This record gives sequence, C-alpha cells and structure tokens, in this order.
Amino acid sequence: MTIEVSRLNNGFTVATDRMDHVETAAVGVWVGIGARHETPQLNGVSHMLEHMAFKGTARRSAQEIVNQVESVGGQINAYTSRENTAYYLRVLAVDVGLAVDILADILQNSTFEAEELERERAVILQEIGQCTDTPDDLIFDQFQETAYPDQAIGRSILGTADNVRSLDRAALDGYMRGNYGADRMVLAASGKVDHGKILRLAEDAFGALAASDVPAPEPAAYRGGQHAEQRDLEQLHLVLGFDGLAYQDPDFYTMSVLSSVLGGGMSSRLFQEVRERRGLVYSIYTFNTAYQDGGLFGLYAGTGADQVGELMPVVMEQLFSIGDTVSSEEIDRVKAQLRAGLLMALENTRARAERLGQHLLIFGRPIPVEEIVERIDAVDAAAIGRLANRVFAGVPTLAALGPVGPLDRLAGWTARPNAAE
Repeated sequence: MTIEVSRLNNGFTVATDRMDHVETAAVGVWVGIGARHETPQLNGVSHMLEHMAFKGTARRSAQEIVNQVESVGGQINAYTSRENTAYYLRVLAVDVGLAVDILADILQNSTFEAEELERERAVILQEIGQCTDTPDDLIFDQFQETAYPDQAIGRSILGTADNVRSLDRAALDGYMRGNYGADRMVLAASGKVDHGKILRLAEDAFGALAASDVPAPEPAAYRGGQHAEQRDLEQLHLVLGFDGLAYQDPDFYTMSVLSSVLGGGMSSRLFQEVRERRGLVYSIYTFNTAYQDGGLFGLYAGTGADQVGELMPVVMEQLFSIGDTVSSEEIDRVKAQLRAGLLMALENTRARAERLGQHLLIFGRPIPVEEIVERIDAVDAAAIGRLANRVFAGVPTLAALGPVGPLDRLAGWTARPNAAE
C-alpha cells in the first residue's frame, strides 16, 4: 500500500501516494468549496479566486510565482468545479518543498492587488464571452440551470458578467478567509514523495491555518424541464438528461457502466446507431456527473435541424430499451474499458494526486483501486435494468441551442416511443 493519510491538529489533511519508479511529483491542495457554495450575489467568486491565487502574495509577485515554478521546470495550474477548487503543481521530486511553499503562500497570503484584479477581471470577462460564443460549451450551462433552476448548483461556475464586474478585493479576501479553512483542505502528493517529509512541510506551511465554519450548501433539488434558445447556427446542439446519482449511491458504479454502454465510446449503442448506421450527428456521447447529494445523467448530440426529427425518437428508444436489451457482451466490453482507464491513470502522477484529493473530500478515505474494480465487476444486466428503470422513468431535462424551430416540437422530442399505443 503506497497511500498514507495524516491529519494535522487543525483538521488539515495530508495524503501521499508514493511512486518509486518516477522522478517527479504532483502536489496540490483540493479545497471543498466551489460554485454551489456561493450566494447569487457572489456567483463566480470561487472561479475568480482560482484566477487571482497566482497574481501575487505578500511574499511573491505574480511574476515571481511563475518564475520560481518554471525555473525548476515545473508547471502550475488550477480549476474550479461546483463542489471544490484545486490548485496544483508538477515538479521534480527534489522541488516538492518549493511546491508546498507556493501552495501555502497563494492560499493564505494572496493580496488581490487592484491592478492585478482589474487585469484578471478582463480575462474572466473574455472567458465568459468565449463560452457564450461557443455553443457546445454554453449548452451545458443552460442544461445545468434547467435541471436545477434557482439554485446555486444550477448556476454557471464562471458567474455572470455583472457579478464579475462587481467583485472587489474585499469580496475575494473575505470569501477566501471565510471558506478556505484547514478542515476543508486536502494536500495530496503523488510521485517520488516521502510521507514524513510532506507531513512536516505541511505542518510548517499550514499548521497555523484556522478551521472554517461553513454551513452546508442548500440541498440539490432536481426539477428538470425544457429550455430552448434560437440561434442562427449550422448545428443544433442538444443536451438531454435525467436526475442522476450521488457519489455515495449504491448504484454509482452501475451508472458508470450504464452510461458507457449507451454513449461511452465509438463502440457504444448511441454512437453506432445514431452516427455510424444513420449519420444523424457529428457528435454524440453520454456523461454522468455526481455530487455529494445528487447527480445528472445526460447525453450531448450535435445535429442538423433537418435531422432532429429522426434523431430524437432513435435516442429515446435506445434509452428506454437498454434495461431490457443490454447484453453480457456489452457489459463485459465496458467493464474492460473502465478497468483499463482506471489502471492507465495509475501511471500518471497528476491523475493519482487528483484521485486522492477528491476521494478524501468526497468519501473521507482513499478508495483502493481493487475496491473500485470489484464494484465495477459486480455490475450485471439485472443491475443495469433496475437502474435504467429508475433513472429514465423520471422527468427529463432538455436544452436546445441553435435552429430549434417551432418550440412546440420540444414536447414531442422526449416522448417515449410508441407512447400512444
């Protein structure tokens, strides 16, 4: 067992995954705070914090941060999701101390200087504009908001342009200090690392950080429904989905298999039936998004306005029949794909640190690979059928962007095949 986990007195978690055959390390801090913890007025603040973390501290300017990382051949990056925010570096093993020091500095001593804030504000506004101009990105925000209307979990991670223009230094500093508590942070390191050394570095760098007193976010309440936006585009972008599963749901791994059978690759049912046999789409795939208290199963399709009338009945027939028609050959193929993807990720230090940080935030413990494989292997046709009946019996969510045409068509797009019979 290469994974070791310790907790400092303030609740800060330190976890390492040793890989003796490499000479590098991935080191990051995963924070259990994301877009769903924001108020409507602060929507976008988590994402702006992620951007501003690299823009200067009391000890380092923005230029010094990137210079110190790149002068040792390292890489630094971050991302924001709805439930957490991550900051991470990839460095040579000898530079792990520098990585921990920079992470501690940006997460505790960022200054949010006015000049840097205005510059980054302009960058984020461009990012929002780019999303608005990219229909196969924008459609997912519209789908999320339709599935979870008037809720933090349904709002865009980027925030609104008005919010981004109004967020000031006080808002950023207050949000970070109020939410980035020691008990909501996991420092995860993977690669050629020594747990004792990482633990000592973390104690020195994060040992004085206070715990947080953050209330639980409002529960996710799936609603579903339809949203359509007419645009003069060549393609019609569609996302169709249903109420999904939380991480802790007993059928979580069954959902992974179900999703992959339907639209997880070129051999999947939807790809073969919709694109290869009928040529109705350029792109079609399924996705499975889990949260602490809910989730979404969905599929994306990019099609033409003239093809959608043929496309949707085919898609719905595949969804509604999968529980009765899934074969052992399909299940075995998908299991092999999932196992291979899982095991291939073990060769990547970044992926292993990511998995470790996420598991500790979500489950409170690292989930052994063997346990995951065992859960995947236990999925059979009966489990697929039970889950399909559970999920696809619910209220659908449909978001459409592009040449939608008469809006009354939407109601028919998600009808069960032969519903009138």
